[in-house]
Amino acid sequence: MNSNDENQNPCEPGSGPESPAQISSRSTLNIVTPETLPKAAPRESSTNTESFRHTNRAIADDLGVPWGWLDLSLLVLIAVAGLVLFWMFIAVGFHAAGITRDQFQHSMAYQGFFAIVAMALMSLFLLAYLAAQMRFRFRSPVWRTLGWRPLETGESHPQIAYLRLIGGGILLSMLVALASSAFTPKNKMPIAQFLQDRHTALLLLIMSVTLAPLFEETIFRGYIYPVVARTFGVMPGIIFTGLIFGLMHASQLGGNVPQVALLVSVGIVFTAARARTGTVLASYLLHVSYNSFIAAAFLIASHGLRHMPTA
Repeated sequence: MNSNDENQNPCEPGSGPESPAQISSRSTLNIVTPETLPKAAPRESSTNTESFRHTNRAIADDLGVPWGWLDLSLLVLIAVAGLVLFWMFIAVGFHAAGITRDQFQHSMAYQGFFAIVAMALMSLFLLAYLAAQMRFRFRSPVWRTLGWRPLETGESHPQIAYLRLIGGGILLSMLVALASSAFTPKNKMPIAQFLQDRHTALLLLIMSVTLAPLFEETIFRGYIYPVVARTFGVMPGIIFTGLIFGLMHASQLGGNVPQVALLVSVGIVFTAARARTGTVLASYLLHVSYNSFIAAAFLIASHGLRHMPTA
């Protein structure tokens, strides 16, 4: 036998005919063919994918908040405890200033100042608590997590959308004032009595257009509404949030049912704007313009706080 034949590879061309054993062995090799390639998963249409992502993003941003009912209950307990604490703190301050209990009980100015300062301190305290909760517990950006997002108008001139909300708040304020004038309050309204003193009225007006809209929109539309809407649906969430918004102001209105019902309606409108736009900014613009119109009307009627209303 030729020695060169012994070194030839039987699988190479020209090496001679293959034996049946060699053919069988070669057939077991992993030969890649179009039939053996793994089939790719069917691709989703771009329209369906974008729609799914948009839906998930809307849920995550608007209602998918990281807190729940237990956190809402804890907020209520903290608010009550904080209000009591601030009442005690201010009462000590009154006592240190030489104001007796009898003087306090017979002075609407003292009572109004007491109530406004206590509410302002509690508002700042709760805002600080929510900011700490967002930052340290949920590791999330504070304002965006609480629903404060840019207003997406879809218009070439977004300023028009802002002006519509501001104008809507003014119009809503005018309609409520007109409807309220048709019902004579049966009980004295503490908020009206607070406006009889010049300094108390000025403090109340400043708070009504600065801290109050910021605090109330963050609490009601930013913190409470998403949990209720996520649990029961958007419409029940709008109605429930508007309801508790009005009832929380019932004590300021002396429990007069028509006035409280009107404020519940206002709360529903505010919450509907937040639900429709997906941002607390919309309800805030309605709220601050609503309160600003009331404050401006009072300043005009009192000639710049020079002629205060009497009881």
